[in-house]
Order: sequence, then structure tokens, then C-alpha cells
Amino acid sequence: MISAFRNTLFSHYLLNPKPFFPLILISTQNFSIPNSTFVSSTSSLCKARSHSTFLSTLMAGGDFLNPSSDKLEKQFEDFRHHLEESGNIRERIRAVATEIDSVTRLIYASLLLVHQSRPVAEVIEKAKSQIGVLKELYSRLAEIVHECPGQYYRYHGDWKSETQTVVSLLAFMHWLETGTLVLHSEVEEKLGLTPTEFGLDVDDYLIGICFMSNELPRYVVNQVTAGDYDCPRKVLKFLTDLHAAFRMLNLRNDFLRKKFDGMKYDLRKVEEVFYDVKIRGLAANGDSAGEKQA
Repeated sequence: MISAFRNTLFSHYLLNPKPFFPLILISTQNFSIPNSTFVSSTSSLCKARSHSTFLSTLMAGGDFLNPSSDKLEKQFEDFRHHLEESGNIRERIRAVATEIDSVTRLIYASLLLVHQSRPVAEVIEKAKSQIGVLKELYSRLAEIVHECPGQYYRYHGDWKSETQTVVSLLAFMHWLETGTLVLHSEVEEKLGLTPTEFGLDVDDYLIGICFMSNELPRYVVNQVTAGDYDCPRKVLKFLTDLHAAFRMLNLRNDFLRKKFDGMKYDLRKVEEVFYDVKIRGLAANGDSAGEKQA
């Protein structure tokens, strides 16, 4: 009887693969499944679903403990503190650099009077009155940099432009007084700098000297106009020696090299003025004027 029922059910399934009534299997001894199997399977499925739901809840709520995540968070927290401290130091350095720039503007305004045939001693005396202020500012700058040992060149870019201008002005004043080039050590002494703690960068010194040479052609023209015909000879000799000294350096293709290349144009301008004075026979008349300037 069971076999006949099975055959009838199988034939019906072949004729209609999607019956509208539920397919009900009659349990027999061969196809019977113990109730414990259903209970065990249902229990395992519930446990799996419960475990998955628990993990999802922990991860969504941020309570899932991950050692690598803690290390990553701590690392970026340290970065945040480091960048904040660095930013504060940089702001303090820039504040001092701004004051240095203001003082250099005053010095430059005083030195401009030398192009108007003012007495050199008077012009230099007024400009020198600001050197003490510069020394104090560089002392403050050194104190700030000492707070982060070994980080001199990390913040060097925040004051190097102002320092190059300072070197150019000190070099110009020194040349007006002595007719010679101010040395690197002399600039450090004027500014109260020490090579072992907070010194003057060599590139800043060299670029400042190049800036100073840009001022000499204008000075020569104004001095010749005022009747000092020996000035072109003195400046030409100074620039020729300076240019030869720079030729000893193996300069890279950077800003310093560009400023050095500009020095030859300053030298050429002075040569032209000296040539004009020479061919007109005016150089001999400038001896007294040259001695008066010295």
C-alpha cells in the first residue's frame, strides 16, 4: 500500500513539478528522523544566530577590544600633541622674526641716506643704534630654539630670510667704514651668536653678502655724481676680489648660485662707470674726495 502511494505521488510530481498543495512525506521506519535531531539542530542554529548578533552589537557600539586599534589611536594622539607643540614654537619664532624684519627696515632706511651724499659717519652711527636691538631679538630666538634641541634646521626657514637681510646691512655698514668684507665670525659677534649653540648658517651669510653687492653699483653712481671719482676704482677692486673668492666655491644650482650669478652683473655695472670716469680723465681729480670719504 505504501509502495502504491509512493508511485502515485511520484507520477503526480512528474506531471506537476510545482504542486499547489504542500508536499507531505509520510514517515516510515526507513525515513523516520528522531525528534532529538530536530531539537539539536534548532538549538545550534539559535546559538549561532545569537553569537552573530552579539558580535555585531559589540562592534557597532565600539566595545570590541582590538589591540592594534589602541596602538593606532595612541600613535596619532602623540602626533597631535607633537604637531601642536611644533606649531606653537613656530608661531613664537615667526613673531620674533617679524620684529627683526621691522628693525632691519629702520636700518635700511637710515643707510639709504648714504646715497644722498650724507656724511658716512653720521649715517652709520644712526644705523648702528639698532644693532643692540637685533642682538636682543636673536637672543630671544636662540632661547626658543633651545627648547627643542637638535631641531635648528627644522625651524630655520622661519627666520633665514630676515637673517640674510641683516647680514647684507651689516656687511654694507662694515664696508662703508673699512672698505673690506665683514667676516662670518664678526657677524656672529655683532649679533651675539655662538656657533656651538645658535650660530649663523653659512648659506645665510653668503646670500647676505650677495645682497650687499647689489647695493654697490647704485652707491658708485651716486658718489660719482657727487664728485667722488675715485669711488669706482675702490668698489671695482672690492667686487673683483669678492667675485674671485666666490669662484672658489662649488655652488649647487640653488638660490645661492642664482644670487652669485647676479654678482657679475653688479661687477659689470661698476666696470662701466669706472671706464667712463677713466676715459674722461676724471679719476685723478678724485683723490681728495676719496681721502675725504675714508
